[in-house]
Amino acid sequence: MNKKKFKNVLIVLGGTSGERAISIASGKACASALKKKGYNVSLFDPQKKNFNLISRKNTDVIFNALHGKNGEDGVAQSFFEYLRIPYTHSGVISSFNAMNKIVSKKIFIKNNIKTPRYFSLKKPLSDKKKLLRNLKKKKINFPVVIKPVNEGSSLGVIICKDIKKLLLSIRHLFKKYNELIFEEYKGGQEIQVAVINGTALGAIELVPKRFFYDYKAKYTRKAKTKHIMPARLPKNKYNEVLKIAKKAHKVLKCKGVTRSDFKFYNNKFYLLELNTQPGMTSLSLVPEIAEYKGITFENLVEKILLDASVDK
Repeated sequence: MNKKKFKNVLIVLGGTSGERAISIASGKACASALKKKGYNVSLFDPQKKNFNLISRKNTDVIFNALHGKNGEDGVAQSFFEYLRIPYTHSGVISSFNAMNKIVSKKIFIKNNIKTPRYFSLKKPLSDKKKLLRNLKKKKINFPVVIKPVNEGSSLGVIICKDIKKLLLSIRHLFKKYNELIFEEYKGGQEIQVAVINGTALGAIELVPKRFFYDYKAKYTRKAKTKHIMPARLPKNKYNEVLKIAKKAHKVLKCKGVTRSDFKFYNNKFYLLELNTQPGMTSLSLVPEIAEYKGITFENLVEKILLDASVDK
């Protein structure tokens, strides 16, 4: 698809997930960038209107700026496919597989990509012994990370240092979620890699002032998370993490841009998850990595736009 075919861009932003505010910030930043590039840009918020009300007549392409549930998990993508309008980022199945932490971990393991040991439990947890048996069987020691199976931006992630905190956290999370994933905690460096159109752009290191890189560390300047670009890794290890991120993007059959989140611990990379709709705000990592590689924000957004398609 060339630029001339995409004149009228519809940016889909906001939505109904816990990441609504971030999605609005991402969408508005991308709208501003595309206007500067000379595109006709309009906005669509599925919290206010149903996806079915998107006008095919007035839309050449959809820039998907949604984050989280119903935007990053294949739901929005299925509407775009039904409407037969080219859209950015990954398709229905890739989005669902990446968002579901159990499915994506199984795909990573099958393809020899290291990921922390884990198991999942569904609501309700009636048996404490079952939980302890699972921890023992999977050789998962404290601290234990628990999180929802299909949530983004570290929402609902709790690191538990003992059984008491774990049981309290499970009760708290099961009020909102039906299934939780339990994962071994990996220390070490926090490394994130951007992949665009199948090419690994670069790896950034994050040093949070908070206990881990949670929602506040990601999105508030007050949290003072330190961003180090490029990541402090030996050259061979830097190249290795780029290669793993590119492989993860490929095995999940992703399109457009993705961001893979790693822990580098004991000289090994552990892939925590892959994001198919990474943030595009002023604090977001993909634009920062792109800028380091000489790609302006406007060019980055256009690059993502021009990869739009259907039948993914």
